[in-house]
Amino acid sequence: MCFFVFNRFPQMNLFGKFLLLCSISVAFIAVRWSALSFNEESLKGSRVLVTGASTGIGEQLAYHYARLGAQLVITARRGNVLEQVVSKCLEMGAQRALFVPADMASPSDADHVVQYAIEQLGGLDYLVLTPLGPSPYGMWDGNVEHTRWLLEVNFLSYAEMTQKALPALEKSKGSIVVVSSLLGKICGPFALPYAATKFALNGFFGGLQHELAMQKSNVSITICTLGLIDTNSAMEKIKHYINITAYPAHEAAWQIIEAGASRQSEAFYPWYTFYACLFRDWFPYFRDQAIQKSYTYDPQVNKDLVTGS
Repeated sequence: MCFFVFNRFPQMNLFGKFLLLCSISVAFIAVRWSALSFNEESLKGSRVLVTGASTGIGEQLAYHYARLGAQLVITARRGNVLEQVVSKCLEMGAQRALFVPADMASPSDADHVVQYAIEQLGGLDYLVLTPLGPSPYGMWDGNVEHTRWLLEVNFLSYAEMTQKALPALEKSKGSIVVVSSLLGKICGPFALPYAATKFALNGFFGGLQHELAMQKSNVSITICTLGLIDTNSAMEKIKHYINITAYPAHEAAWQIIEAGASRQSEAFYPWYTFYACLFRDWFPYFRDQAIQKSYTYDPQVNKDLVTGS
């Protein structure tokens, strides 16, 4: 931070730079620690729907909620894998754990999942939306159809589920927790369709936060901005592309749960994602240099797209 401030503003005197640095630091502290305290007991018996829960962050979210004694409905495409996750959730202490296979490319499936959760749990306290659709990693190959499909799965299905869940969440004074990405805040190479879905999420749910507040709604929305997380799918896709540290999925999931339970409007994990967003517009040259140095591009190595599962 000091490097950015003292080199970006050479015309500013030392005292001015010091004040600017202090202001930035105070802003970070205010955002990071001003949230309501998180009471783990508050989640005992809570009725939670988690999407994308067969693997990765969604799976880790399910396990954390289970350990806290929540009632769960989880969904993803693979029913056989969901069944195993549900079994483990029950062993870990979930009051209830159910699963419903669904393909979120189908609007009717998105509706069905929410209706099923509300009927089985007797209402809904948390709608937790995690990534559902896999995407290739590499230079964009011009496949617009894949982009359209990914928008359906990773964005439009979220809007569909939100519309269906809002009446139940109003009754329970519940929360919507949206798992987004730094790629939805800052443009980067090699993941254009995926980034498009994340920018869409941030725009839609960021705007919905304002609309619900203007309507004095009981429902809170938490948008979680994540950096690189060490899920198996992510690690396979970024091989030969990214030169940064991946952070643990179980810790990311815990940060997401804490932010949602304390009704924060935004959350960032790991730590660098907040600073990256803070400096995004202030220091465009350094931003672009950092992005380009974080990736590896070799036409021979990167010519074939790596697909996730």
